[in-house]
Amino acid sequence: MSYEQHTDYGYQGASSDGYNMQDRHAPREERHYREEVYSKRVPAGKRTYFFDVKPTRSGDDYFITITESKRIDDHRYEKHKIFLYKEDFGKFIAAIHEVVQHIREEYLPDYDFKDLPELPLAPRRSQGDEATG
Repeated sequence: MSYEQHTDYGYQGASSDGYNMQDRHAPREERHYREEVYSKRVPAGKRTYFFDVKPTRSGDDYFITITESKRIDDHRYEKHKIFLYKEDFGKFIAAIHEVVQHIREEYLPDYDFKDLPELPLAPRRSQGDEATG
């Protein structure tokens, strides 16, 4: 898993041909592997999250990019991006689930998490498990 942070001035989303503005500088054959084959947009107030499935350069594999886009002003967006590879999917989902469960149980037991899907309880991992996991 890697992390990329950048500010994209003037970014207004995908262009009419489906490419992000930042991709316009790459040759068309290099842009091809970055085109998403599936995308889920999650609006959340001033932020929008994008979950995009993209093929690798070889086209034989896929990865997920998770992008947080926050509007700074009329012409600027601050974007933070995480690249998530298939070998890390399970670890990532398990960790998010464990952290959310901890918040629900320990800090906000009375809060109504109405948009949170019901998931089976994940077994709690000890800190020793994290070193080997």
